Amino acid sequence: MESPDVQVENGEDEGWELTSQITKSSSTTSTSDRDRRHSSSASGSTVSASRDTSPGSNGRRTRPSVVSIASGLPTVREMHDRRHSSQASLTVPSKTHISSISSEETVVSSKNVLTNFQKVAARDPGIEEARIRKLSRYNTEYLRQKSVYDRLIDWSDGPHRCLQNRLLSPFLKSCRRPPLPPKEELLGLARHYYPARSDLRVQVCDFGLGRAERHEITLGQVEEYWQSKPDWVDVRWIHAPLGLGLTHSSVEDIFLHDGQRGREFENGGNAEWPYVETEVLNIRSHRNFQEMRDVYLLLGNLKELEEELDQCSFKNDENSSLQSDVEWRAGHLDMPPSFWTLVASDMPWQLSEGLAMGIRGPMEGLQPIARHIGQQILTTHPFYKDSHMVRNIFRCFHRSDGVLLTLSPMAGVNYIDKKMSQHLSEPTCAIFDNENASAPGYVFQAFADQGTSTWHRRTVEWFLTYLITEVGVTPHACRQGFNAPAIELAYQSVIQDLKRRRHAPWRKNETVKLVRDYLACVDELTTVKQICAKQVNLFKGMQQDIRKFDSEDNRARKLPDNPQGETMQARVKWALNMVKSRHDKFENLLIEAQQSMEALFQLRSIEQNELAIVSDSQNKAVLIFTGVTIVFLPLSFFTSYYGMNLSTIVNTERTEGYFWKLCGTIAFIIVLVVTLGATRHYLKQLWKGRRRVKHHHSMA
Repeated sequence: MESPDVQVENGEDEGWELTSQITKSSSTTSTSDRDRRHSSSASGSTVSASRDTSPGSNGRRTRPSVVSIASGLPTVREMHDRRHSSQASLTVPSKTHISSISSEETVVSSKNVLTNFQKVAARDPGIEEARIRKLSRYNTEYLRQKSVYDRLIDWSDGPHRCLQNRLLSPFLKSCRRPPLPPKEELLGLARHYYPARSDLRVQVCDFGLGRAERHEITLGQVEEYWQSKPDWVDVRWIHAPLGLGLTHSSVEDIFLHDGQRGREFENGGNAEWPYVETEVLNIRSHRNFQEMRDVYLLLGNLKELEEELDQCSFKNDENSSLQSDVEWRAGHLDMPPSFWTLVASDMPWQLSEGLAMGIRGPMEGLQPIARHIGQQILTTHPFYKDSHMVRNIFRCFHRSDGVLLTLSPMAGVNYIDKKMSQHLSEPTCAIFDNENASAPGYVFQAFADQGTSTWHRRTVEWFLTYLITEVGVTPHACRQGFNAPAIELAYQSVIQDLKRRRHAPWRKNETVKLVRDYLACVDELTTVKQICAKQVNLFKGMQQDIRKFDSEDNRARKLPDNPQGETMQARVKWALNMVKSRHDKFENLLIEAQQSMEALFQLRSIEQNELAIVSDSQNKAVLIFTGVTIVFLPLSFFTSYYGMNLSTIVNTERTEGYFWKLCGTIAFIIVLVVTLGATRHYLKQLWKGRRRVKHHHSMA
C-alpha cells in the first residue's frame, strides 16, 4: 500500500511547521526528488511542470498539511486507483511502494523533517546559475547608474557647501560645484529607477490540471493576454507592478470591460467595490528607497528632460486602448499625463504617509512630500539596520472567465529570514523570481509543478483566496522556521532598549532624543496595528462571502474538484488567526510603549523637582554672595576711581576734567547697552503691543 510522504513542496522552508504533523506511517517513507522549476530568463520565459495529481495531495501551504487520519476517508490505494482511472491522460511520476501503514499515530521528529527539507529545498543547479547570471546583469547596470546618481547628488548638494569651499572655489577646482551629468545619462537614470509604463514587467501565470506556466511580458502587451487564454488553463493570473494612479485606474477599467465580472466579494470589499484589496507591509532597502526619492524629486524639476521622458511613457505600447484611456482619464481628472505623474505610483509609502485601504481614485495616491526619509525606530535593531518598512496596496480583480488581475507596486521582502540583507540587495524588478523573499513569487512556485490538481475547486475565486491570504499575512518569519527575529520581536527589543535608556543618568538633550524615539515607536506601532485591524475585517468579510459561495454551490449541486484539497473557508480561517495574533501582539507592544513613555515623563518630572530643590539651595547661596557684592563692589569702585591722582601722570597735556568726561561717557554707554540687551524681549513685546493698539484705533 502506498503512503504519501510528509515533505515540503518546491523547496519551501516549512520544517518548523511540519514538526506538529501527525502521520499514520510507522515506517520510513521515501520519494523521488523532483526538480524544481523556475524562470531562467528575464523576458519571455516559460516555466512548466507536470506532477502528481493525486486528489489526496494538499499541495504547498503556509501552514501544516495534516495527513488524513479519519477511518472514513479513502485510503491512499483507493485515491491512487481513482486518479489513474479519471486522469489516464496525465503523466504521473512513479511512487515508491512501501509496506501498509498502521493505525497508530506517530509524531514526525523535527530532525527527520529538517533532513527531508534540506533535500527538497535545494535548487536545481542550472536554474540557480541562470538566476545568478540574471542578477549579475542587473547589478552591472545598477553600478553604472549608481555612478550617475552619485554625481547628481554632488551637483545637488553644491549650493549647500561650507563657507570654506565657497571662498576657495575661485582658486581650487576641487572646491567648486560639480557639473550636472549629461542629459543622456540623466534620462537613463530616470528610466532605470522608473521604467516607462509600456516597459513595466508583467508576470503572466497559467494554471491547469497538472501543469503550470509563467511568462514575463511588458505592460504594453497586457491586453492580448487577458482577452483570451489557452483551453488547458483553468486560471490565468496577471500581476502588474502598478500603484494607485492614472495607469492603475485605466488598466483595471479596461480589464473589467473586456470580460464578465466574477463572483463578487461584497463583504470582503463592499457594495460599490466588490473586489478584494489589502494593505501589505514589506521590507525595502533603505538605500534604494532614498535613491528612488532623490531621483524623483531632483530629476522631476529639470525642465530639459520633460519632453523626452513624456514621449517614452508609451513608446512601446501595443495595446489598443491603454494610452488613449490614460490620456482621457488625465483630462477628466485635470491631471497632466506626464512621465513623472505616471511613475509617482511606483514610490513606496512610508508608514506615516498616504491613506489607508478604501482609496478609490488616482487622485488619492501618494505624492512624495520630502526628499530625505528618516530612519525608522525599527532600524535601531541590528538585524533591520539597513531596511525600511513600507506600505503598499495589493488589489485583486477577477472575471468569470478565470482571469485574475492583481495590481501592486510591492517589491520588497515579504518573508524574513537570516538572508534578508542578501534579498534586499537584489533588484526590485527581479524580486518575483525569489520565492524565498516574495509572497507572489512563492504562490506561483506553490503550484508550479502540480497546477490546479491540488485545488479544492479549480476556480479563480479559490486561487484569489489563496493568494490574498498568503500576501495578507506577511511579513513574517514563519517561512524559514524563525531563523531571524520577527518584526514583533524586533520592536520588543527596541522597547526594552528605550526602557534601559530611560533609567540612564540625566544628560543634556538626552531626554528630548529619548522622547522623540518613543514617539516614533508609538507612531509605527499604531500604523501597523491599524493595518492589522483592517486585515482582520477583510478576512471576516471574506468568510461571509465564501459561506455564500458554498451555499450557492451546494444548491447547484456543484461538487468540489478535489475533496481532499484545502477549502477557501479553511484558508481564510488560518489567515484570520494569523492576523488576529499579530494584531494582539502589536496592540500589547503599543500599550507597553505608551506606558513606558508615561513612566518616562513621571520620572523626569520627579528629577526636575529634585533639581529644583538643589537649585533653590544654590540660589540662596548666590543671593547671600550677591548681597555682599552689592555692599562692597560700589565701595571698591569709588575708592579706586576717586583715588586716582592724575596730576602725577607725565607726558600728557590733558586735564582731569577731560578724563572724567571721556570715561564717564564710555561708562554710561556700556551701562545703557547692557540694560537694553537684558530687557530687549520685554521692550519688543511692549513695542508690538503699542502697534497693535494703534492698528485697532485706526481700524475703528
